[in-house]
Amino acid sequence: MLVDSHAHLFLPNFENDLDEVLNRAKANGVKYIIVPGTDIETSKQAIALAEKYEQIYAAVGVHPHDSKDWENSWLTEIEELANHPKVVAIGEIGLDYFYDFSPKEKQHEAFKAQLDLAVSLNLPVVIHNRESNEDVMNYAREYASKGLRAQFHCFAGSAEDAHELVELGYKISFTGNITFKKSNELREIVKSLSVENLLVETDSPFLTPVPYRGKRNEPSYVKLVAQEIAQIHHLRLNDIERTTSYNVFKLFGVGEGPKLAYTYQIGKSLYINITNRCDADCVFCARNGEAVISGYKLKMKKSEEPPAGVYIHEIGDPTKYKEIVFCGYGEPTIRWDIVKEVAKYVKEKGGKTRLDTNGHGNYINKRDITPEMKGLIDAVSISLNSIDPQQYAALMRVDPKLHAEMIDFAKKAKQFAFVQMTVVGLSQVDAEKAEEFVKNEIGVHFKVRGYFPNKNK
Repeated sequence: MLVDSHAHLFLPNFENDLDEVLNRAKANGVKYIIVPGTDIETSKQAIALAEKYEQIYAAVGVHPHDSKDWENSWLTEIEELANHPKVVAIGEIGLDYFYDFSPKEKQHEAFKAQLDLAVSLNLPVVIHNRESNEDVMNYAREYASKGLRAQFHCFAGSAEDAHELVELGYKISFTGNITFKKSNELREIVKSLSVENLLVETDSPFLTPVPYRGKRNEPSYVKLVAQEIAQIHHLRLNDIERTTSYNVFKLFGVGEGPKLAYTYQIGKSLYINITNRCDADCVFCARNGEAVISGYKLKMKKSEEPPAGVYIHEIGDPTKYKEIVFCGYGEPTIRWDIVKEVAKYVKEKGGKTRLDTNGHGNYINKRDITPEMKGLIDAVSISLNSIDPQQYAALMRVDPKLHAEMIDFAKKAKQFAFVQMTVVGLSQVDAEKAEEFVKNEIGVHFKVRGYFPNKNK
C-alpha cells in the first residue's frame, strides 16, 4: 500500500480524466491520496474531492503565493473547513522567496497565523519552503516546543536542516525530483535519513519523476518515488510502502495501524522481536511509545513474549534471508536462552545470525555469555552511543558504570563473532571521535545508525 501524501488534484490538469487518474493510482497500489488546498477556494475544492472519492483526504490552508491579501479574518473560515471529518491537516502553508508573488511580511503573517491555528486544533501542517530555509527553520524550532506536527513537503533544505527537523520530531517528504539526473545532493540527503522519518508524494501535477519527466505528474507515479528511496536505502519497495504508509497514519490519521509482529522482514534480513524489556531507557528509543519500526508493531508485554517454537515456525527456511537478526524494542539478551535456542535452529539449517544488543548481556545474566555465542551468533552489533561514560549514561538513562560493562562485552565478543559498534546520528554525539575510539581502542567495526525521535508527533 502506498499513500501519495501531496497531490493537487483540483487543478485544471485533471478536470477531464480524474477518474482514470484515480484508477491508475489504485492499480499501482496507491490506497490513499492527500489533496492540500492553496487558498480558501481550492481548499473547498479539495474537500469536495474528498467527499466524492473514498481514497481522497484534504488539507486546508493558504499557500505563500496566495497570501498577498491575507487577513486574519480568514482564519475563521479555515477553521470551519478544518472541522470537516476528511480534513487531516492545515496546508499547504509556508514561505517562498523564489517567486515574488506575495510580500514577505504578508507571507510571515499568514504562516504564523496558520501555525497557531494548527496547534490550537491539534492538526498537523503541510509546509512549503522554497529558498526560505533560515526563516522556516526558525519557525520549526519555535513551534516544536508547542507540539506542532508537520510534513516538510518536497524537501528543499540542507542535510543539516533535514537532520535537525528529524530531531525536532517532524516528517520529511520527497517527490519526483529525487529521480532527476542532477539531484545527487538531494539523494544524499535521502540516504542520510532513516526511512522512519519519510513520506512520499508526487506534488501532482508538478515534478514528474523519471521516466515521465516533462509530462503531467499523477498519483500513480508516487510508486517511482518509493522505488528510488528503496534503491537508495538498499531496501525492498515493500519496506518503503509499509513504512511511509505508517508514517502517514501516525501524522495524518489516514489508514490503519499495524498489528503485532513476532518476526518482520526489512530488506533481505528477518528480524526477531525478542522482547520489549530492557535495562536501559534510551532517550531516542520508542520502546515506551508505540514501538513501531518500518511499519511493524513490536509492542508487547512480557506475557505476550512467545516461546522459541513460534519464532522457529515463522522463520521456516533461514537461508531465504541474508541473516536472522535478534533485536526488537528491548534488550534480547534478557531472553538469552530463547536467543540461543532459535540461533541453534538457524545455524543447523544453514542460516546466518546477528545479535543487536546494548552490550549489557554479561551484566544482565550475571556471567560472561560471550563464549556461548560460538557457533550460534555470527555477528554482533553493539550500541556504543557515546565514548563518554557520562553522556552515555544520560542518553541511555543508566548507571555510568555500564559504559565499561559494554566496552568489556565488545572486547570479549570479538573473540567469537564479527563485532560492529554503533552510535545514533544525533547532533550531540561526536561520530568521528567514536569511530576513532572503536577502531583503535576496541579493534572492531563502526557504523552510524539512522535516528528517528521517540516523540508522539
